[in-house]
Amino acid sequence: MIKTLLFICAFLAATAGLTFANAKVGETAPNFTLPDTNGKTRSLADFKGKFVVLEWYQPDCPFVGKHYRSGNMQSLQKEYTAKGVVWLSIDSSAPGEQGNYPAEQLNKIASRDSAARTALLLDPAGDVGRLYGAKTTPDMYIIDPKGTLVYEGAIDDKRSTDLADVKTATNYVKVALDAVMNGKAVPAPATRPYGCSVKYASN
Repeated sequence: MIKTLLFICAFLAATAGLTFANAKVGETAPNFTLPDTNGKTRSLADFKGKFVVLEWYQPDCPFVGKHYRSGNMQSLQKEYTAKGVVWLSIDSSAPGEQGNYPAEQLNKIASRDSAARTALLLDPAGDVGRLYGAKTTPDMYIIDPKGTLVYEGAIDDKRSTDLADVKTATNYVKVALDAVMNGKAVPAPATRPYGCSVKYASN
């Protein structure tokens, strides 16, 4: 209980004074352009006609670590990129904040973790994070080929850092992707994300 209260207080303190646009499920996902860790410019508009997953990422976050140390995130990335899904991880950590690293170091971390994403995008100003209303890492978004946001929220229903919980969790991202890729409605299109607060620059 005490840990939960501390987490809530830390989250509120970290997001105080920040303005979020909050992209809405059922509406067109906001376009954006960001550089990736290899120096290539990526725009959401470039991927129209494809399913796109946005994963808010922060390598030092223990909640993110749970899904990478267990292999859960890489498994999802491999499964769905093999089916033509574009998987974009986004690091919105501001300079001087936890999780903000040079691109080459982030690439080393990706190699160590055997990440299978399409690209890792750099958003140190936090503009895209605020545009989408991303508040935690991981915070997950799914966009359909028409450019409509069809899912926003948590990766699963086990709000913990325990690796063992991955095996018994309902993976919302997998459920949502399997539904929309088969022409069905997403059972739970919006869930409450959990994790570390996104390390935006203080206003």
